[in-house]
Amino acid sequence: MIVAAGIELRAGARLLVDGATFRVAEGDRVGLVGRNGAGKTTLTKVLAGDGQPAAGTVTSSGEVGYLPQDPRTGDLDVLARDRILSARGLDTVIRELRDTEKRMASEDEAVAARAMRTYARLDDEFTSRGGYAAESEAASIASALGLEERILAQPLHTLSGGQRRRVELSRILFSGAQTLLLDEPTNHLDADSIVWLREYLKAYKGGLVIISHDVEMLDTVVNRVFHLDANRAQLDLYNVGWKSYLAQRETDERRRKRERANAEKKAGALMAQADKMRAKATKTVAAQNMARRAERLLSGLEEERAQDKVAKLRFPDPASCGRTPLRASGLSRSYGSLEVFTDVDLAIDRGSRVVVLGLNGAGKTTLLRMLAGVDTPDTGQVEPGHGLKLGYYAQEHENLDVGRTVLENMKSAAPDLGETEVRKVLGSFLFSGDDVHKPAQVLSGGEKTRLSLAMLVVSAANVLLLDEPTNNLDPASREEILGALRTYKGAVVLVTHDEGAVEALEPEKILLLPDGVEDLWGPDYRDLVSLA
Repeated sequence: MIVAAGIELRAGARLLVDGATFRVAEGDRVGLVGRNGAGKTTLTKVLAGDGQPAAGTVTSSGEVGYLPQDPRTGDLDVLARDRILSARGLDTVIRELRDTEKRMASEDEAVAARAMRTYARLDDEFTSRGGYAAESEAASIASALGLEERILAQPLHTLSGGQRRRVELSRILFSGAQTLLLDEPTNHLDADSIVWLREYLKAYKGGLVIISHDVEMLDTVVNRVFHLDANRAQLDLYNVGWKSYLAQRETDERRRKRERANAEKKAGALMAQADKMRAKATKTVAAQNMARRAERLLSGLEEERAQDKVAKLRFPDPASCGRTPLRASGLSRSYGSLEVFTDVDLAIDRGSRVVVLGLNGAGKTTLLRMLAGVDTPDTGQVEPGHGLKLGYYAQEHENLDVGRTVLENMKSAAPDLGETEVRKVLGSFLFSGDDVHKPAQVLSGGEKTRLSLAMLVVSAANVLLLDEPTNNLDPASREEILGALRTYKGAVVLVTHDEGAVEALEPEKILLLPDGVEDLWGPDYRDLVSLA
């Protein structure tokens, strides 16, 4: 159980949440919703103990499993399987058992005898923690999330960002925690894994807080909704499921509007009467009392929901370039003996639109990093054409310098723009006032997405490399980026699980990984988007 009392959250000087009090008990499956930047990720970090509130207290009983939006692990040389098993401390026991087995084969009888005694102790410890049944459970969860046996046997540093995130999600679900805090758990999952996760969480018996922009996930899973209203800095609690929440929220809004209209009408009449009475000296006190009564009528009202702001996104008019601004030939990538893809050729013509498809781990992100010049291929080369100006949106926001502020990141993307113009662009992406001085490392996933897109807008790029650009975006912001994709006149290479993004792009061709096969886009490929 988690109990929060009088929680106040701030981002710099900006108030995010004021005096929130609530509890998450066993059986509560809470959908935490609100616009990007409203403070959902900040609140979840505080509930997980990874951050401190500006005021108020958070207490928890039982283990809490927390999946942050951008999970980071310390040792990337650890095997994926051992990372998952570490949630119950089994990874250490298994490694010790393996080492002990080797010593048991020693020709030195004393060494072998000690190893046998150690093995018996470790085996008892392994059994007491669930043993082979727990190993099987971990493998089953990982498989349901699209992690094959060969992936579990690989070190984390050989995995894609999407695979590492699924390892972390598997670890959290395997942990047996009494309360789960999941920040955008469907990012990087294919369609089958999302369906499995919905059913898993629907049946979960402990406490759950989930941040998600997947409406079907919220509709299937949650039985309570916490709405974080950025305009009022309030956390509104609804003890109902998703559809009932939507209906109740609209009902509450209509009630607020009706009450405000009636109160304003009465207050207006009182103020008009007070103005008339002030003309007479004998009525001055009565006029003041009427004015105060009018003020009390208005001060006791709940605020109407302010219209949510949406970042205004328009990709740049592309700089002029040659017929084929970007070409790649013979690209390959391997990790040790593991071959990711080989001999990939790709020509990006001026204004062309390409979707890269492939299962998670097929090398889609790696290919975009090579095209962007971030990674070097094992073989082959990337050849910039005449006038190439590249814009790269990285899935994990690696293009951001997290040690620099929002404003500093923007200036580095457009060094020729004056500060006034840079601030104007940032303002259209909802970064204004002191927000521009926030370090990039404290931004939420949605805010990092907005900043990365703002940096593309000032780039005048003629080739955009976009890796999952709609992840972490609320529905209104997602529609904004899809509208910008439809109107952009430059070339685009897109990696996405979002079918709507592909429809907005209207691609001309696809590149299938790991085989590197190019083909013309057709309706038959549409079903592969959410599966890839």
